[in-house]
Amino acid sequence: MGIFDRMFGRGASAAAQQQPDAQQKFEQLKNKYHTALAVMDQEGVRLQNLHLQDDKLFIRGVAPSEEAKNKVWDQIKLIDPNYQDLTCEITVEEQAAPQAQVQTYTVQPGDTLSKISKQFYGDPDEYMRIFYANRDKLKDPDKIQVGQELVIPPAES
Repeated sequence: MGIFDRMFGRGASAAAQQQPDAQQKFEQLKNKYHTALAVMDQEGVRLQNLHLQDDKLFIRGVAPSEEAKNKVWDQIKLIDPNYQDLTCEITVEEQAAPQAQVQTYTVQPGDTLSKISKQFYGDPDEYMRIFYANRDKLKDPDKIQVGQELVIPPAES
């Protein structure tokens, strides 16, 4: 399973439960905007949300620079200049948080990123925050190994 294969982030569970055809619509819109999602991945945009909201693809992420943010928007405009079926919020990363706020966690038997996310953030759908903080060690959010030391970014305020 790839990193964009399922809905995630705050609101993802509700979206899936509220609309019976949400997964099908999500797949359709994800396919439409797949090149924009690829640019986000290439430019190091950390996605916080990717789900269906109000019958639109909802994307929220943090870009490492204004240039990366602009490349994503350029691609979105090529796909659909009016982005009528997309809500996209991309902010530019602020200065790095102080090291004292960074936590680590050693993966235990039976752990998943969703389970770890629920433990640290109270929401299993926030697992991509942990995934993006550990892209140097993880290539797929579904493939963590017992004993791996993961960085746990601070919860959003």
